[in-house]
Amino acid sequence: MVDLEWDDGLAVITIDRPQARNAIAPETMEQLHTALDGARGATALVVKGAGDRAFVSGGDLKQLAALRTEEDAAAMARQMRSVCDRIVQFPAPTVAVLNGHALGGGAEFATAADIRLAAADIKIGFNQVALEIMPAWGGAERLVGLVGYSQALLLAGTGTILEAPEAHRLGLVDRVLPRESFDDDWRAIARKLAHRAAGEIKRVMKGASTDEAVAAFARLWVSDEHWAAADKAMNRAK
Repeated sequence: MVDLEWDDGLAVITIDRPQARNAIAPETMEQLHTALDGARGATALVVKGAGDRAFVSGGDLKQLAALRTEEDAAAMARQMRSVCDRIVQFPAPTVAVLNGHALGGGAEFATAADIRLAAADIKIGFNQVALEIMPAWGGAERLVGLVGYSQALLLAGTGTILEAPEAHRLGLVDRVLPRESFDDDWRAIARKLAHRAAGEIKRVMKGASTDEAVAAFARLWVSDEHWAAADKAMNRAK
């Protein structure tokens, strides 16, 4: 159900359930935890769905229909929240690659990443209200941080489904990429993020102190990677 691929320092986690539009079942949650364990040490992390029809279509209703008590529903919500929280807290840059539609819980899963890259023909929406429920995996709170309180309430409260360009205009999606070059484009962006400096930039942006920010810069300044890059730049200038 969940695959982990390494591309140098880039870890790519793929939910591989195309027959279920990459919907998340209880076993998927367990396998996502395992994949995140395996991705430790990555210099960037990508989460995506298999195929080109769905990123994640939400929870797998056929399997989650067995949850009939408040206790069971709460346990499921906490389990998937913990997956999303691990993505939020991942130390390196994280990217949700929206290869297909991201609906309901799929939109929540996407907002756990630092950056969302979308194919031009996808749709995204917090449409849980169509089932008379609400976002359960922390996505409502994260949506407020992305688009603001009133816009978030309007989107999630009405279940509005957005085309990629509109989602980009509102700040829910960070980059819209052509479908015909999507796989090459998202991987090129993710690879550019998969280096030590980007991870330090993320840490500082998350709220490092002045001393921590200066120390991070100083560590990078004395690194072999910095001087190799600096030598190349100086040689080009000559």
